[in-house]
Amino acid sequence: MVYIFLAEGFEEIEALTQVDYLRRAGIDIKTVGVTGKIVKGSHGIPVTCDITEDEAYLDGSLEMIILPGGIPGVPNLGKSEKVKDALDFAYRNGKYIAAICAAPTLLAKYGYLENKNAVCYPSMKSELSGANYIKKSVVRDGHIITGEAAGASEQFAFELIRVLRTHEDSDKVKESICARI
Repeated sequence: MVYIFLAEGFEEIEALTQVDYLRRAGIDIKTVGVTGKIVKGSHGIPVTCDITEDEAYLDGSLEMIILPGGIPGVPNLGKSEKVKDALDFAYRNGKYIAAICAAPTLLAKYGYLENKNAVCYPSMKSELSGANYIKKSVVRDGHIITGEAAGASEQFAFELIRVLRTHEDSDKVKESICARI
């Protein structure tokens, strides 16, 4: 099971690309509404989430937590104790944690990026305290995967599919959508 947490003001392409591509790869991913069942993205697009944060269960079936960027989405994610609890569970249990754009700054704030390679939205790199900022579209360091911004959403999704399944599964999705990368 993969959870992608959506809070009011999330970046739509960074969230929905992950949901779409992971589902194409046969991965069970649930959208989790942090600020309600219907969450509006940073560009005004409402998304009806699969579940709310109160319905998200943390157990052995969890494979990954994904945090999309967006302002005020990321600050709104940071206000949720449930998001923090889910991240702590994933971190302590060796599950994957993936964050893109502004969201890696939350991982840094919580101490998960200490001595790790990571990327985030370029103007926010000073907020990656403890991390080694790498200027790449997607950076994986152990069980932490970070992405630069909306323009890296496809590459980010393909990396998530690779770590959750196989290179072949990622390549099949790339081919099926005629990916440019």
